[in-house]
Amino acid sequence: MSTTSAIPAAAAPALPLSTRLSARLSDYLELSKPRIVVLELIVASAAALIAAPHSFQFNVLLAALAGTALVAASASAANHLLERNTDAAMPRTANRPLAAGRITAAEAIVLSSIGLVAGMTLLLLAVNRLTALLGLASWVLYVVIYTPMKRRTPQNTTVGAVAGALPLLMGWTATGVPLDLTALSLASVLFLWQFPHFMAIAWLYRDDYAAGGHKMLTVVDPSGLRAGVLAVVAAALLIPVSLVPALPPTSGSPWIYAVWATGLGTVQLLLAVRFAIRRDHPSAKRLLRATLVFLPAWMAVLAMVRV
Repeated sequence: MSTTSAIPAAAAPALPLSTRLSARLSDYLELSKPRIVVLELIVASAAALIAAPHSFQFNVLLAALAGTALVAASASAANHLLERNTDAAMPRTANRPLAAGRITAAEAIVLSSIGLVAGMTLLLLAVNRLTALLGLASWVLYVVIYTPMKRRTPQNTTVGAVAGALPLLMGWTATGVPLDLTALSLASVLFLWQFPHFMAIAWLYRDDYAAGGHKMLTVVDPSGLRAGVLAVVAAALLIPVSLVPALPPTSGSPWIYAVWATGLGTVQLLLAVRFAIRRDHPSAKRLLRATLVFLPAWMAVLAMVRV
């Protein structure tokens, strides 16, 4: 009988320390959902510019933006933590740092806690109490209410839309200007915008949401009819609400803004109607692209007109 000696396989070479640190920092950054943070900073900045185009304090605005970013990053990390098992079941999110096991739950808890405490401290000490209160409200709505609701009811989208609109009010209040009809109309536009935007996403990834146990509208109603109707209703309501900043008395050239906002809103509405009728991937993708164009285009023109 012949025997062969086992030859141990060569160990994989260890990655350089710089590579490992870069990968870890990249995972930490992903934990904060940077695209959401950037979007919140854009709307907060625009709201501050619209509220006080010639009188806001630059150092206070920077503190408000930093605090907003920290609170938003903390909420995202907590969301990753609470949904790590759900994320692991969905192909779209299975490679997220917590779901894939590259970051531990303890690390996420520490990072989320540090972000929340640092962000709230900065908002309280360097900005004002109202802005800090709005920041705390957005965190609680997103983490404590919205995230658990995703597995229970399709009404989670409404709560998430409220949380998503609050950073705009944080930017406005950071200037010290009281909340008024214009501020509330801007927040309402951002609230309504999230429905056609997310209904398109919910349709495109409805299989993933179903696999993860999320009760999105496109999961509880696989036909997509309810999602389509909601997208159309929100897009239609958005048009008159977006015209409130053009009502007198207002500064700048309100008619330019009114024409621009109506045109943008109409295009978005038509694509929402198309999605509601067809309920297929191409119509959902077109609606999603339209919503991504609408938000920055709407806010940029409004800010320029107000200035």
